[in-house]
Amino acid sequence: MEYRTVKIDANDEYVIKHSRFIGYCCPVSSKEDAESFIAAIKSKHWDATHNVFAYIIREGNTKRYSDDGEPQGTAGVPVLSVLEKENVTDVCVVVTRYFGGILLGGGGLVRAYSHTAKIALDKSKIITKAQAKELRIACDYYFYGKLEAFLRSENISVLNSDFADNVTITVRVKDEMYGNFTEKLTELSNGKIIPQEISENFYEF
Repeated sequence: MEYRTVKIDANDEYVIKHSRFIGYCCPVSSKEDAESFIAAIKSKHWDATHNVFAYIIREGNTKRYSDDGEPQGTAGVPVLSVLEKENVTDVCVVVTRYFGGILLGGGGLVRAYSHTAKIALDKSKIITKAQAKELRIACDYYFYGKLEAFLRSENISVLNSDFADNVTITVRVKDEMYGNFTEKLTELSNGKIIPQEISENFYEF
């Protein structure tokens, strides 16, 4: 199981016909996280004309948006649509607008909010997270060369290596690959190497 989300908090801005649009994007894991982020941006830009937002939370597939006073369907929905088109979740975007005195019209507003949401999202670096296990594998130095070649052939990244009396390495394996991985490792080592599971979570790949 995997999903797309963003890696970091980021912001970017766009100016059109003297109206200033500032897009903020943040990774969140709950409705409370999203609401807290929105409140912080509203507090920072208390003097803005509008603070439009949209967010999608993976748990419960929760989706929320607000036009914050803009004409219905011209602000919050376009921001949410950007998140949906990019297929991201656990993400919140707030677009702050300072009105520049020239009306943009419905189409202009949709384009401005969509564009600002997209550039903020891009700045936040879209990543893929997959459910995976972290495993500890111990072996002697004689077997280490075979193990290293095997991990490389399976495209398994080594997180940590400890060279003491024996070699102990830590690797991360997607759940969908785990059964096949352990079966191949058992065959390669004639049943002598048994990985020890350390943790299971969603990790960036």
